[in-house]
Amino acid sequence: MWSWLTKIASACLGPVRRCARTRKDEDDSDNGRGVADDLLWSRDLGRHAAGQFSFAVVQANEALEDHSQVETGSAATFVGVYDGHGGAEAARFISDHLFAHLIRLAQENGTISEDVVRSAFSATEEGFLTLVRRTRFIKPLIAAVGSCCLVGVIWRGTLYVANLGDSRAVIGVLGRSNKIVAEPLTRDHNASREEVRQELISRHPDDSQIVVLKHGVWRIKGIIQVSRTIGDAYLKRREFALDPSITRFRLSEPLRQPILTAEPSIYTRVLNPQDKFIIFASDGLWEHLTNQQAVEIVHSNPRSGIAKRLVRAALKQAARKREMRYDDLRKVEKGIRRFFHDDITVVVVYIDHGLLQERDTSVPELSVRGFVDSVGPSSFSGVTAYHDSLLIHQHNFGVRPSSSM
Repeated sequence: MWSWLTKIASACLGPVRRCARTRKDEDDSDNGRGVADDLLWSRDLGRHAAGQFSFAVVQANEALEDHSQVETGSAATFVGVYDGHGGAEAARFISDHLFAHLIRLAQENGTISEDVVRSAFSATEEGFLTLVRRTRFIKPLIAAVGSCCLVGVIWRGTLYVANLGDSRAVIGVLGRSNKIVAEPLTRDHNASREEVRQELISRHPDDSQIVVLKHGVWRIKGIIQVSRTIGDAYLKRREFALDPSITRFRLSEPLRQPILTAEPSIYTRVLNPQDKFIIFASDGLWEHLTNQQAVEIVHSNPRSGIAKRLVRAALKQAARKREMRYDDLRKVEKGIRRFFHDDITVVVVYIDHGLLQERDTSVPELSVRGFVDSVGPSSFSGVTAYHDSLLIHQHNFGVRPSSSM
């Protein structure tokens, strides 16, 4: 599908593709006598360019709509959390294409920057809308499929975070007296927030129904909570209008201008020794844990299995809110489980600053090689989590720098 993938494959020096099965929950309790959660999978600990990472996901929907990936090289790390809605197609598409766009644009521009990240989001959005255009007559509701999109890139000691929707990245910073402090790196694009509602009202001054309080929840046009996404084509372009008989997605009047946007919020941070770890998670985690609660759990527990520990803490809170035991919640089947909590994806990325400094000294000034060429002998290795197959795929693939380099 992508002609340049052939070039990437030909550039590999001994390409490797390995599949390692994620660990399925057997007994997630502290005392070893709990009930296994058949909908929870995790990877306790893996390595990335500047430290270690831990990953976990728990399913609640009948079909899991979250997708995520961790791509690692010797000098760069990419993390993506994609929380789908209306189906998994958009989240899956992002997982298959966004990182590839980022690599291509990094080559063309000779660097990683906010503009490169923003352009990768734009290319992914246009690609998915093209898919919708091709398939909507076979599957009309694909025009209502979308996804939040949270991305983190660590390159040359700098962290780039880009976000659409209400997935969240939080960094744990060691403050005075060795107290860990949570600092949010993203802003939730959710109509529950006053500033988001005001942003929507300012963009649609003639639409009194742009945000509606429905059953105690603020929703855009009474339909959706998030204001920025990949997909949701029917809320962005008139050509993707849905049949009015589909009441769930019915608009009160024809679309006059885009209601949602795919313009990400981007944050750049030069990592310092007090920055200890970053939590990337879908909103399913943050519905039950505060930022500070999450970083304290990470800071006060061993690294191995820390993402699963965060998921477990969220599930315990979800059970407590329904006045039920945690072990009983774990017995609830997918689909029905959605009445208790959402799909939850968590990636915890630890920053080992000794490794970070080593990587910095080996990368030429203002050179994209730190992200693509110097990551192994013309290679970039990754760990991609495909939840529907319950596999973590590890792969090496070469990426050559542009000829101008």
